[in-house]
Amino acid sequence: MQEPALTSGQAGSARYPFLRFNGAPPRASTYSTSHYRTDGPDRAAQLAQALGWFSIGVGLAELLAPRAAARTIGMDKERPLLLRSFGARELASGLGILVTGRRPAGWLWARVAGDAMDLAALAAAAGSARSRRGRIALTAAAVAGVTALDVLSSLQNSRRAARPASEPASGGVQVDQCIAVNRSAEDCYRFWREFENLPRFMQHLESVQTTSDNRSHWVAKGPAGMSVEWDAEVTAEQPNQFIAWHSMEGADVENAGIVRFERAAGGRGTMVHVELQYRPPGGAAGAMVAKLFGEEPSQQIEEDLRRFKQLIETGEIATTIGQPSGRRGPVARLLRKGEPG
Repeated sequence: MQEPALTSGQAGSARYPFLRFNGAPPRASTYSTSHYRTDGPDRAAQLAQALGWFSIGVGLAELLAPRAAARTIGMDKERPLLLRSFGARELASGLGILVTGRRPAGWLWARVAGDAMDLAALAAAAGSARSRRGRIALTAAAVAGVTALDVLSSLQNSRRAARPASEPASGGVQVDQCIAVNRSAEDCYRFWREFENLPRFMQHLESVQTTSDNRSHWVAKGPAGMSVEWDAEVTAEQPNQFIAWHSMEGADVENAGIVRFERAAGGRGTMVHVELQYRPPGGAAGAMVAKLFGEEPSQQIEEDLRRFKQLIETGEIATTIGQPSGRRGPVARLLRKGEPG
């Protein structure tokens, strides 16, 4: 296959502008520091998601324990229906923000209106309960701070909603991992380029099928026993040096990345360096849920590279059945008890 070699910054950028690679060569000895983050320009989405979860937390507290919530903020605890109505409003706003994903501006403005109602209720309570004015004043100051964040997030997301559809969206999660392998760059490249080999060490992959010289079909394990699929295209490669790819239109999970094979210092094997960016289903909330289950991409890729090292160096992958494995999320430890690796 004869294709022009592109830099990592170019690979994948034409079709998915939100995917960018820093192009920095791998450093360190065995494992590099990994990065798990969302791009800076998408902080508006992160703030909106955080406010959504905050709203749900407050709403549940007011719905389930209205008298305790009233006592905490200094309001009359004998009016539980008022607190429950506030809780229902908070819960609806939080769910609306999370469900609408990248277009939550309407629900955020609903939170601003709710903040105004909260401040009015606190002002009324302060006028009728002098003994609780200090506590009410502290609560009002906290509500005013949250109101400022709600207004800021509402303005940010209103501007995003008004942005032309053709303008690139950001918010891809980036993963950067590196490992030293005691095999030649030629061996590592040749093994990796046979994409059908990837499910042998990538546990989240069910299958990869090559459909042409530079295209392949991928099936991966999704949440709750589901599967996700996509077609991928090799956008650039240099034999024994790097392979770059991106997912095709219609992918369940938009992704792009590059894997590089660089000779280690002193001729001691190869540094295999993987940079991956993808857009998680559900945005930042989906990424947080994945992290809770111990399945965020940074953790996956680190474990996959360890298995790749074992497989290509020894021809087999050690299992840890019945042995302590690495750190996992609390739910994952229950769901995956006894599984290999």
